This record gives sequence, structure tokens and C-alpha cells, in this order.
Amino acid sequence: MATNLDYYAVLEVSRDADGTEIKKAYRRLAMKYHPDRNPGDTEAENRFKEINEAYDVLKDDQKRAAYDRFGHAAFEGGGPGAGGFDFGGGGLGDIFEQMFGDMMGGRRGGRRAGADLQVQVSITFAEAFSGVKKQISVPTRVTCESCDGTGSADKDQPAEVCPSCHGAGKVRAQQGFFFVERPCPTCHGSGRLIRNPCKVCHGTGTVEKNRTLEVAIPAGVEDGTRIRLSGEGEAGGAGVTPGDLYVHVSVEPHPLFQRDGANIYCRVPVRMTQAALGTEIEVPVVDGSRAKVKIPAGTQTGETLRLRGKGFSVLRSSARGDMYIQVVVETPRHLTRRQRELLEEFESDGGGHDKGSPESTGFFSKVKDFLEGKL
Repeated sequence: MATNLDYYAVLEVSRDADGTEIKKAYRRLAMKYHPDRNPGDTEAENRFKEINEAYDVLKDDQKRAAYDRFGHAAFEGGGPGAGGFDFGGGGLGDIFEQMFGDMMGGRRGGRRAGADLQVQVSITFAEAFSGVKKQISVPTRVTCESCDGTGSADKDQPAEVCPSCHGAGKVRAQQGFFFVERPCPTCHGSGRLIRNPCKVCHGTGTVEKNRTLEVAIPAGVEDGTRIRLSGEGEAGGAGVTPGDLYVHVSVEPHPLFQRDGANIYCRVPVRMTQAALGTEIEVPVVDGSRAKVKIPAGTQTGETLRLRGKGFSVLRSSARGDMYIQVVVETPRHLTRRQRELLEEFESDGGGHDKGSPESTGFFSKVKDFLEGKL
């Protein structure tokens, strides 16, 4: 292996590339030049070894810092193995393991995590507007206090690393091109062997318990929002990272308001006379206050009036959306004799003339043209 390689050039990344960029570059190049994909191609095999050599240094923060400062001299006199780096033992399955291990639930060094949990929380429309703290009860597994989560009754003699899987909790067997992983039959997937199991948790390191947690639900949250509480899921036993807790928020509907993001819509009925003459009405606002709204003379059903800054809270912001008043003109029923006489007088006095009802007049004019074949 050449010792004058520029590891950054090998992986085709800049010297200020972060860990994610380096990992992506390695995945792409390793898949491209892997010997299993290039049988008999010596050049591809050498390129593959260079890629692995570069990645082995740049993926490790300490090695990378030493390389950036001293170059290859930082590794002279002793390396990751006699005569350099050892790359030849892994098949294509090793590349898949490095690329997709996290997606399949794997953890670095074979470590596993406790199970993720999910709970549903229902809040009112007003609570979603202002934000709220909710107490939730979560049935889960927690660390056993008797053995401090070790699973062993003898704290001076904790669990041993499983000799079959070397602590990985799984064993792998090759079947043709593919590798199949199964839980280790010796330790049943735990990666550990306990000679003297704890009498309380029976060696699992965890016990079942209902936990009470307080969840802060922020103002502006929407129905269906999912809140993640890291490490508040199920305990995984000794040395295993706890899972996460996912809180699914359900917002109850409101009898007056409909929400669209940060905007609020409210249908407000007004009497026919109010819409015709114009008036001022008072409407409720989601924050519990009231606002006065002017209804212009001649307002029609379906017209919308806007109140700026009277809408819903914006998530993680002090801003608010707008409130829209959707006017519904209400036609009176059960008229008295006097009311009917007044309306008949209004109609006979030209209440339905062209200028008074332009929409109606225009519609029936088009109907006439249609029936006469003009449209």
C-alpha cells in the first residue's frame, strides 16, 4: 500500500468535509470498487483497499486530527495491523452492514437499544393555541433497582461477554451472495451471559412499571403532530441505550373555529337587514377576547372579512395567523303580518331592480340568452 496517499483525494471530499459527507463518499466508492463487483480487476481491488485505508483514518476523529497535523508520519512505527491495514477479509455483506446497519436497528459496536414506545395525548383547541403541559402514564420497562440494571445478583461479578457472538447479540451466516443474521442462540440476543441472574428481573436488567412523565406541548401544535422524547422509551438492560418515547398529539375540534395552519375561519350569521343596511357586530377570538367587525352595507353570503393577527399561534414563534369571518346572510322565517307587508312594499317599490340585485339580474339575463340560443 502506498504511503503517500491523500486520503481526502482518495474519498473525493474536501478537507473540511464533515463525518456525514465522508461516510456518503465511502459508501458510494466502496460499492463501486468492491472486488465482488469487479472480479479479476486488480486495479479495482487496489482502489478498494485505498478507499478503505482512507476511510479507516478519516472516520475516526482522533486519527483524522493526527493525519491533518502530521500526515502519514502519524502512523509510522505502528498501524492498525502488521504491515498496514487489513481490508481483505470483508465481503460485500460487510459493506451492506456498514451502510444499512443503523436502518435495521443496529448500533455501533453491536450495541442495541430498548424498544421505542408510543402514546396518544388528546388536547383541546384552546390548549393547542396556548400550549400546555400534560401528565402521561407510560407502561414500560425500567432499570431494575435490585441489580442496578446489570441483571446479575452478584454486583462484583457482572455479566460476561458472550463467547459465541462476542457481545454483538447476533450471529451471521452466509447463504450464497447474501448474509443472514439471527439472534445469538447462546445469549438469546443479549450479547451477555449471566452466571448468577438477579432474582427480581431474572437477568434481564429491567422490570415492568408505570412511569408518569410530564410532556410540554408547545403553542401552535397541529392535530397529528408527533413529539419525540429521547431516551424516555423502554429500558434495554445493562449497558444498553433506552429507546425513545413518541407522543402523538390529537387536537379536539372547536364548535366555532376551523383551523388551516395558523389561520382561523369562523362562520358568522347576520340578519338580512344587517347585511343590507350595514352594521357592526362583535365576534369571539380564539384567545378568549372579542373583536368588533364592521359589516358593510350590501354584504353578501360568502364574503370574507379579515382580522389580522387574530388567528392561531405559530409553532416556535410569537407570531399569530389571521382570522377570517365568513359571512352568512340569514333569511328570516315565520314573518309577522307587518313584516310581510313591509317586505312586499319594499319589493313593489323596486327592491329587486338591477342595481339593487346585480348578481340575480345578471344570472337570469344569461338564462334568457341561453334559452333563446344566444349562449
